[in-house]
Amino acid sequence: MNNTPAEHISVLAEFAAGISLKKNAVVVDATIGLGGHARIFAKSLSKEGTLLGLDIDQNSLDAAKRNLDDLQCKVLLVRDNFANIAEVLRQNNIEKVDLVFADLGICSVQLSDSARGLSFNENMKLDMRLDDRLSVTAADIVNSIDEKGLADMIYRFGEERASRKIARSIISARSRKKIDTTAELVNIVCRALKCDPLSRRSKIHPATKTFQALRIAVNSELENLERFLAVSPDLLSKDGKIAVISFHSLEDRIVKNDFRRKKKDGIYEIATKKPVTASLDEIRQNPRSRSAKLRMAVRL
Repeated sequence: MNNTPAEHISVLAEFAAGISLKKNAVVVDATIGLGGHARIFAKSLSKEGTLLGLDIDQNSLDAAKRNLDDLQCKVLLVRDNFANIAEVLRQNNIEKVDLVFADLGICSVQLSDSARGLSFNENMKLDMRLDDRLSVTAADIVNSIDEKGLADMIYRFGEERASRKIARSIISARSRKKIDTTAELVNIVCRALKCDPLSRRSKIHPATKTFQALRIAVNSELENLERFLAVSPDLLSKDGKIAVISFHSLEDRIVKNDFRRKKKDGIYEIATKKPVTASLDEIRQNPRSRSAKLRMAVRL
């Protein structure tokens, strides 16, 4: 995971390129990252169009600014969480939007950033904050929460069936020494699961689900997604679109159920009866895309 920004590949780009937009459309990329998807959308926009990008990571915003500086449309970049999208639009005097897009995945550049502490493949400080303005780190959580709280969190956010064993192993390890690094946590999880982290029996690293659970908890990812989805209908113009790419079942379930409820209430028409997934060719070129699911709805 030593990708440079230039090597990061946007998932489901072919589908994104096929989303129809007016030349003067207002597009919000609510998780702009390095600007890959935003650039695809902006190709449809004239100088009368507007692209607003949000991200909680200042490094990503800086990279997006460089990658999008040749666009002819108006570009606004704001450091904020997509849960606050309504307030950001108000601050920028934007009333209605033609497309709201969110890619919920973690950028490969962030995974390889030692300051983030997100990777179980390299030894890093156990942090996991995507927004460095947050006060609680993953290390704070694993060294302070009681055994039941840890087990419940790992089960709920990681869908890890061995959550009790892992929580017990964490409590035992931290009683001897504070858990400070990703490598320490990987070894603790693997001891609990009685497996060798270097000789895996499956394609998924044994610490994947525990790391996912901690990252979700640190960044309040599911709560922020629910807030984002709740306010989006009021921001969309008639026939405006909302498209969301998720990477695990917890996120996808939230998006799917939100769209279904709003269809029942006459707010949305669902444009993707089944989630759009990557082709075999895309998966070969970008293995990260294998778990991506895109759902889209249209404002009635």
